[in-house]
Amino acid sequence: MNEDWPAVSVIMSVLNEERHLATAVRHALGQDYPGEIEVVIAVGPSTDQTRAVADRLAAADSRVVVVDNPTGRTPAGLNAAIAASQHPVVARVDGHALLPVDYLRLAVQALNEHQADNVGGIMAAEGESPFEQAVAAAMTSRIGVGNARFHTGGASGPADTVYLGVFRRSALERVDGYDEAFLRAQDWEMNHRIRTSGGTVWFEPRMRVSYRPRSTVSALARQYFHYGRWRRVVARQHAGTINLRYLAPPMAVLAIAVGTVVGFIFWPAWLIPLGYLAAIGVAAVPLGGQLPWQARLAIPVALGTMHLAWGVGFLTSPPSLGADSRTMRAGSAAGRGPTDR
Repeated sequence: MNEDWPAVSVIMSVLNEERHLATAVRHALGQDYPGEIEVVIAVGPSTDQTRAVADRLAAADSRVVVVDNPTGRTPAGLNAAIAASQHPVVARVDGHALLPVDYLRLAVQALNEHQADNVGGIMAAEGESPFEQAVAAAMTSRIGVGNARFHTGGASGPADTVYLGVFRRSALERVDGYDEAFLRAQDWEMNHRIRTSGGTVWFEPRMRVSYRPRSTVSALARQYFHYGRWRRVVARQHAGTINLRYLAPPMAVLAIAVGTVVGFIFWPAWLIPLGYLAAIGVAAVPLGGQLPWQARLAIPVALGTMHLAWGVGFLTSPPSLGADSRTMRAGSAAGRGPTDR
């Protein structure tokens, strides 16, 4: 094994990815990378021909391995793929992601140069329809997603979390992989455990992976509703991980709700929801850039949907959500005495 260019296992957890899987695997295997590459695909119970596509890819190329993911859940599939993989560097890739040809080379260089445990880059949102373009503009702006560099870009350096991730296997083994109770936010949660165990998560902006945003308001709302719900779970289980960036959406939801209701009694209270609408309308103007007018008009809709759905999800996240988390079980076990076991 070349110590400068160690062999890499690309892992994918896929469900209903018939349309994109073959192209994603081709991009993963076609990297400009001097070391060995394998691709391990964990396939969930899909309703399309994803399994048939995966099996054909494995039959055609010995570097492709297919394993089962009976639950269909992303973290379980990722853990199954990690267990079936064999190389010292593990790169998480989505089944519809198109890796740039230099992606793995840049990642391994950053792992070595910065003694990092995980390296990732930018989630480069790119839309085709006007609404997708509007969502992409919102998702790459501070008004839309705060100061998350994997959305908005910025200088390379240590980070709380990154998009996807290229890991040292030793780091994954040290934290026992993904917590399968986290149906969302599993990346943030595991990166938190890597950092608290003494590891470094490194943001490298030259690593860019195209991402296709949701194409409808309802799909975007569901996505951000679940983001908010599961970020609350992370906050409950890992004290000190919440900050103003995460509290802003639920605070906005509460303020708008109170202002709307009180406005029927004391009309100036309606200035709160009206002020929010005006604020996202003004903020959307510079985000439109050279986009078509339909996309520019949709940017306030995208911003409002992202903010409010995330906030409602955060506020309504039930205590039972994620209650079977490995971290909670470990914490409970640590708090019991010998007679309690």
